[in-house]
Amino acid sequence: MAARTPWSLSGALRGMFAKKTIDAETWEDLEDALIQADFGPDVTEVVVAELRAKVATYNTTDPKDLQRMLREGIEERLSLLDSTLTLSERPAVVLVVGVNGVGKTTTIGKFAKFLNTYGRTVVVGAADTFRAGAVDQLATWAERAGAQIVRPQAVGQDPASVAFQTVEKAKNEGIEIVIIDTAGRLHTKGGLMDELTKIRRVVEKQAPIAEVLLVLDATTGQNGLAQAEAFIQHAGVTGLVLTKLDGSARGGFVLAVQERTGIPIKLVGQGEGINDLTGFTPHVFAQKLIG
Repeated sequence: MAARTPWSLSGALRGMFAKKTIDAETWEDLEDALIQADFGPDVTEVVVAELRAKVATYNTTDPKDLQRMLREGIEERLSLLDSTLTLSERPAVVLVVGVNGVGKTTTIGKFAKFLNTYGRTVVVGAADTFRAGAVDQLATWAERAGAQIVRPQAVGQDPASVAFQTVEKAKNEGIEIVIIDTAGRLHTKGGLMDELTKIRRVVEKQAPIAEVLLVLDATTGQNGLAQAEAFIQHAGVTGLVLTKLDGSARGGFVLAVQERTGIPIKLVGQGEGINDLTGFTPHVFAQKLIG
């Protein structure tokens, strides 16, 4: 028996746009497909309403026109926020935040490799000091990425002091970019956000923070976003990184998360390999998603 091809938005749309004319069924199918692709009901409603208005304005019945309007509309909405990484400071300090289990450590390794590919020197700070496994895992990824690492001198060392030592090393050795791994769950009564605030304060005594990147697992969709709300409210997040964005089955989450948070997506991970993290380009993404 042949393996079933996994559902994808582009696959669902292909049949719809191959029809001879736009009819009532087209709109129903489109709405269903967008919901299934994790656009969420609110974004789906707005996107479909805009498309209906455009189709009426241009008085078209050609599904190819609908396809182009959908692609351009999604690109336009994604482009409202600037997806450019701000890394011009030297050193440029990036804090990486997010709940445990979203792929934060592997994302840091991939990000270090991404920067290294562009000829940037990188040092990673293992400030998630309460999970010994996390430090070892980060060290493995840093080595694969060609980046240096500053480890805690003891399990449970104050995360802010590890962050301080990492920035200090970058300044002393002329390393261009600092990536600091932070904890993803509560360890102290003071709370995780207090810990992040302390890391920020300590780092900013030496260098401005260029980016605070929140890692989200695209496969958890709206649930993952709900878990990460505290970071969005308190951590001064400047950009989102979406991991596990394989195929277009969850592609709608990209637009939904940006619209819901008002924070731009800056990086996307589309596989398990070390080179599978790339900068986010709305035009390319919309083209792949809609065809």
